[in-house]
Formats: sequence, structure tokens, C-alpha cells
Amino acid sequence: MTPSKQQAGPDPRLVRLLGGEELTELRRRLRSHFERTNESVSVRSIQLARLTKSEQDALALLTGQPVRSTSSRRIDLNSVDAALLAAGVARSLRHALEILEGPIVHRATERALHRAQWSAVTTKVDHHPVLSRWLQVPNAAGLLKRLSKQDAAAADQFVRGAHEVLLRLPAAGLTRAQLAAEIFGNAHALDKGQPTATVVLAALRHHDMMQRASAESHIESDSDDSAIDTQVEERARDLWAKSGVLVNELARPALFLNLPVQPGDVPLSPQGEPGYLSLRRLLRTSINWSVDGQRIFVCENPNVVSIAADQLGVDCAPLVCTDGMPAAAQRVLLTQLAKAGAHLVYHGDFDWAGLHIANHVIKTHCASPWRFECSDYLQAVGEGVHATHDLKDSAVAASWDPSLTAAMQRRGIAIAEEAVMAGLLTDLTPA
Repeated sequence: MTPSKQQAGPDPRLVRLLGGEELTELRRRLRSHFERTNESVSVRSIQLARLTKSEQDALALLTGQPVRSTSSRRIDLNSVDAALLAAGVARSLRHALEILEGPIVHRATERALHRAQWSAVTTKVDHHPVLSRWLQVPNAAGLLKRLSKQDAAAADQFVRGAHEVLLRLPAAGLTRAQLAAEIFGNAHALDKGQPTATVVLAALRHHDMMQRASAESHIESDSDDSAIDTQVEERARDLWAKSGVLVNELARPALFLNLPVQPGDVPLSPQGEPGYLSLRRLLRTSINWSVDGQRIFVCENPNVVSIAADQLGVDCAPLVCTDGMPAAAQRVLLTQLAKAGAHLVYHGDFDWAGLHIANHVIKTHCASPWRFECSDYLQAVGEGVHATHDLKDSAVAASWDPSLTAAMQRRGIAIAEEAVMAGLLTDLTPA
């Protein structure tokens, strides 16, 4: 066929021969044959059955044979290819189908190419170690395929971007927007829901879970990584914060009272008065904690800090409040104190939410329970404390004392932290 005819579109004779709408199914079946057959394999005939009258007529013209009364026909490809070539409408039947409806791709070859492309995305040796480890987790490829809509090239770009981000971590209080702008030239490239950000967070989450599992020795080093990914996931803001990246850095600052710093350092707040530490300050300012070997008390509710400040003031032992489930600022503060040598002890509400929070704090920050065991609960119930309500919802197991959960189920009474302040104040008063 001449170049001018290729540019002008299919030869009208070819369109009349094979291009009608009534032949759509015939073309599909013929294309399917070539999609299953490698061009290097010598299969030179096609058997077709259940042909319609229009399809029989078209095949008769195509093969130069009379119309048959049967609904099946075997097509000799050599004869058809020669006839099309002689007519000047196509080089072969395969070529004719490609002219009408686009390239025909061998399915097995396409699948092999697809597998090779995805393998290249997940097995490159020059990725950041945290990223490389995550890419070997079974669900990593699935996430990348969803993010890229099955486009291996796009997935490779997301992985390369994640690699560049991880090379910059840990940061020293850098905002997420600034990090994104410096790497990608777009301040929103790492916003929530962006593919590269999703990959970074997945890698960080997996790394964090692996470290936690290794420290606890609950999971053998040669176990399946996919089991680790079933653990509770941390929020994105907390994962960024662990890597020194600020997201909403002024939200939910950490409440504290009388936290000691090294002599000569500027106090974090006036002694005896509650103070706040934002995530921004915790990550951008190097605080020299003077807590090595000290017991740092941790409570769940801000009212406990307020009461302690009113009752004890400057004489109150160091106290930190999680304000419910710890957010990024609270987690960073507790982590810094633990790394500085502090021994954290925790108390919260005697209800299911309180036990859930305590499980997290005790596990994540290696804290000990503070007047938060079965005997403490039963004592409070026996003393008839006033700040109580009925326990509802499903029970939560106390990891540090299973008997506490059983006792709370039997009594069916929840006790607010503020209701047991007398005992807490006793511990917060220096000997």
C-alpha cells in the first residue's frame, strides 16, 4: 500500500469487505486468533463456527470461495493474505485488521512485558533501604497499581519520588510543604492523598512496625512481612512527625507541668504553671531534658494537670498530659523524654477508651501503669467515688493487667480519672 493511501485512511474496498458494523464480532474473533498466536509460530488456518449470514458472505468474498450452507468455515491464511496483497488493500489479514482497528498485541508477550515492567519498579537496588524493604511486602505492588491505575511508568515515578523524600529524612522541623517544594517544585506534592506521599507513608509505617516488632521480639525476624502490616496504623501526621516533618505543627500542643531541663537552660514555662509545647517547637528546638533516671507521670485528662497545678504548684512532680489519644506533639514529647532516660508512668480513665489509650502509651513508650491496675479500680469502686457512669460498648483488654478488664466487666462501672485525684496527688507530691 502506498504512503498516500495510509495517510488517507483505510482503502474503501477493505472497509466494504471487512469494516461493516455487522462484522464487528467477526473482526473480534479474527483479532483474538492473532492475539493468541505468536507471529513466529506457523499457524496458517483458522476454524470459525456459528457464522451469521453476513459473516459467511464476507468470508466468501475474502477467500474467493462460494458461500456455503453450513455455519462454519476453515480459512486458509496463506490464500487470504495473497488475495489481499494482490488487491493492494493490505499485506495480510492481520495487517488488514490492524488498519481497521489498530495494532494487534500478542497477549502472552504483553503479559510478560507487563510483569517485567512491574518487577523493575519493585526490585531496583538503588532505592532507599526503607523503601526497598517495603517494596518486598506483598501488598506494596497492589498499592502501587491502584495509585498508578496499572501504569508501571507512573508507579516508577512515584517510587523515585518517595526515594528522594526518604533521602531527606529525618528532617529537623521542616514543614511538609517546604519539603515538597524543595524536592518537586510543588508545595502540594506531598499533601494527603498524593501518590508519592502515600508511598512514603506506607514505607515509613512498615519500617516503624518492623522496628516495633523487632524490639518486642513477638515476631520472628524471618516471618512474613505481610503479617506485620495488619497491626494498628498510625496517623499520617504522626508518621511525618517521627521523621521530623511538620504537618499542622501548631495543632494540639502537648500540655505539661514542671518538666525539668538542664541547669542554665531557659525554663519551658514558669514553675508551678501548666505549659504547652507545640510540635513545631519540639522538632525545631533542641531541648536538653534533665530527666535521666526520673519518673515522669503521664495522665490522660487536662483537668488532672489543672488540679495538680492548683493543689501542688511548684512542688508537683513532672507531669505530662496526653489529652486523650496522643497526637503528634504528645508522641514526640513522650519519645524525647524516654530517650533522655525518663521512666514514664501512665494513668487514665477506667473505661474502655481509657484502656485503649493506655495500651498504646504503655506499648509505644515503654511506660508502666500508674495506679491503673485491678486493685486500684476495685479500691475506687469500693470507696464509692462519685464521677462514675455505666460501662458501654465492647470491652478492651488491658495488656498490662488482664484482671482489670475482667473486674470492669463484672462491675460495669466506669471511673473518671479526676475521681481518683486524691491518690494521684499523693504520688505527685515529692517525698
